[in-house]
Parts: sequence; C-alpha cells; structure tokens
Amino acid sequence: MNDSKTLEYIKELLATNQYTKLRQHLSDLNIADIAQMMGELSEENQLRIFRILSKNLAADVFSYLEVSDQQYIISSITEREAANIINNLMTDDAVDFLEEMPANMVKRLLKNANAETRRDINHLLQYPEDSAGSIMTVEFVDLKEDMTVADAVTRIRKIAVDSETSYVCYVVDIRRTLIGAVTLHRLMINPDDVIIRDIMDDNIIYLHTLMDQEEVAQKFSKYDFIAMPVVDCENRLVGIITVDDVVDIMQDETTEDIEKMAAILPTDKPYFKTSVFETWKSRMPWLLLLMISSTFTQQIIQSYEAALSMVPILMGFVPMLMGTGGNAGGQSSVTVIRGLSLREIEFKNIFGVWRKEISVAVTCGITLAITYFIKLMIFDRIDMTVALVICLTLVVTVTLAKAIGCSLPILTKMIGLDPAVMASPLVTTIVDALSLLVYFSFAQRLLQL
Repeated sequence: MNDSKTLEYIKELLATNQYTKLRQHLSDLNIADIAQMMGELSEENQLRIFRILSKNLAADVFSYLEVSDQQYIISSITEREAANIINNLMTDDAVDFLEEMPANMVKRLLKNANAETRRDINHLLQYPEDSAGSIMTVEFVDLKEDMTVADAVTRIRKIAVDSETSYVCYVVDIRRTLIGAVTLHRLMINPDDVIIRDIMDDNIIYLHTLMDQEEVAQKFSKYDFIAMPVVDCENRLVGIITVDDVVDIMQDETTEDIEKMAAILPTDKPYFKTSVFETWKSRMPWLLLLMISSTFTQQIIQSYEAALSMVPILMGFVPMLMGTGGNAGGQSSVTVIRGLSLREIEFKNIFGVWRKEISVAVTCGITLAITYFIKLMIFDRIDMTVALVICLTLVVTVTLAKAIGCSLPILTKMIGLDPAVMASPLVTTIVDALSLLVYFSFAQRLLQL
C-alpha cells in the first residue's frame, strides 16, 4: 500500500472510529512514516492517533514530529502522559524538543519527569547551543577495561534496550576516562574469558563537548562512523553522537547556508508552518540593505547621464553587463563557500584561490567578449568602437566579479563571520556598481565623450 492509499485508509478508520484496527495497522508501519502521515492530518486527528499508540511507540513517533505538532500534542495531553513521553524519549531528542518549548512548559515537563531523566536533560541543557555536548545522548553502552567478554555481554543485555546504539561499546577506566572501543562483532567472536582490555581498539577518534556541531558533521563525514564518543575537558566519557543526529545537523546547516546565500534570515520552521509575518521579517532586512546599497548604482548612472545622452545605445547593454558580472561573481562565491564549509579552502589558500579564479575569469571573459563581439558586428551591426567598449567591459567585469566573489567569503570567514552572507545577492550588488564604473570609463576614453 503506497503512502497516499495508507493515509486515506487511516482517515477512513478514524472517521469510522475503528481504533483497534487502526492501532494494529499503525504498529506495522515505520515510526517516521507514522509521523509524516500525522503531519498531514488535522490537529484533532493527530491527537486521536497519538492517544491510541503504545507508550514506547508514542515516544518514538513524537521525536519525528514537527515542533509545532509536538507543542500542540504536549499542550493537549495530561501531565502524566507528557511525563511518559519525556521519560521514553532519548535524552538528545528530549533536549531538542525542550529547547523549542516555552519556559513555563519546560518547567512543568521537567517537574513530572523521573529523577534520572531530569538529571540527564539538565546536564545537556547546560552546554552551549549547537555544540557536541548539546546534541549528544547519554544513553550508551560503556564497559570497564578489566571485564571479561562474558561480563560485557551480560551488561549489554541489561542496558542496551535503553541505549541509542550497541554496535560499538566504549571502554573506560576507573575514573571514566575513555581508553578504547570494542565492537559487538568482536565481542561475539571472542571466548567468554577474554579480557576487554586485550581486544579493544585503543586508537579511538572522539569529540569534545564544546566542539561546534558543524565540525562534528565533518568528523563523521571523514571517518564514516555510525557513532562517536564525546568526552569532557578531562577526557571522561560523557555521551555519544550517532549518525542520525549528524544527518539532522547537515540538513540544518545546509538549509541555513542556502537561506543566507539567498539573503534570508535563517528560520527553523518548515515553509508552510511559517506565518506571513515571520516570512516577511526574515526577508525584509536584507531586501532593505540591498535596496539601499543599490542606490550607488543609481548615482553612477546619473553621474554619466550627459555621456549617455550622446550615445544612447550604451544604456541598452547595461543589464547584460550587470547580469553577466553578477552571475560570474555568484559562481565564484558559491564555489568558495562550499570549499570553506568542507575545509578544502582556508585563509592561507587565498592567493592560490585568487590566482585560479583570475585565470578562469580572464579565459571566460575573453570567450564571452569574442562571442558577443561577433554578435554585435554580424547581427546588431553597431559601430566597432562601441562594440569594443562593450566587450572590453565584459572581460574586466567578469575578472573583477570573480576576484571579488572568491575573496569576500574567505575574508569574512577570517574575521569570524559566516561566509554564506557573502553569496550572490551581496556580491552582485558590489559587482553591479563596479561594472558600471568600468563601462562608462571605457566609453569616455574610447568614444571621447
């Protein structure tokens, strides 16, 4: 049964109050699919479905819901039901949820959570936002170095049910210092009396609690792990981060960069969950800034008004020159921003990047200029000197645009700002003004205006 048919079937069961059959049907579905289908139902039906789910399944589905749907459900159920959700969520999912809740609701939820859950959540909430400590989970399998394989298997059976993952177990000493890791596969193939210390891998890659989440994602991308341990400043094991959390991080970081590159203030809400006012608020500041900065372009055109009146045909090529320059600068800025995010480019590489982009710019500029010169001579049949002004401007504009487009993101990164803000819109505004100055300067000299 495909998604649309499944959704219609669920709606039919809800409409006819066939809750037993609905519960049975939902138990056969993936939790992510249940959450997705709940998001397409009315709030009333979301709550009806949520109430018929088993306690554990309800907590799992809850972690996949959109924040607005989570808030509605929490505000609609009893304190006891809410406490059950918090107690059954993985700690990192609970923290993510609570960070989006109003302070009075957080206080009520924590008050009703059990002591262990409350302690773990408070522990994670004290870490800086978007740090490894704030996104890690404290549900993991840890082993002592002097355990036997039999002891380790017994411990895994006891605590793995409440752990995020048990494929990799982390080994600590008496002070809880991380000293190694051992896979479940290695435990299974070794005799029961073998000591963990003798089979663990002591060359372990780990994360620090204060490490930025973007750096966390880069570590996972580099090493292809499904989980990585997190240690504090004294190298004590305090949690783990799993690959599913990293996927969310990468999606959030990419979305944020795309929004900044499009001159939009980042938002955490899905498109249809964002109100018109919130959308206006996120877009208006940059639109105002770019509009005001565009007044330089207007002033340049006005200052050359007399020259343009003598050769009015020049004005017809302004949009083409500005558009080409903006596109060329946008290509370079996006390429460099991507390289910076992947750590392929650093500040020390600025001259190498600059040389490469200039070489590409000159080649592209000459190719565009030759192509456009042929077009102007054969099809437009304009004066050769005017065509020369336009084509020389093309070469210089493309070169300047690519030089600016590759330099600004690197310089922005160096001073500690997000290079994504130096993407197409801002680069285009700068290049527009420069292309006009170059264009009218060539026109004055070659056409003797």
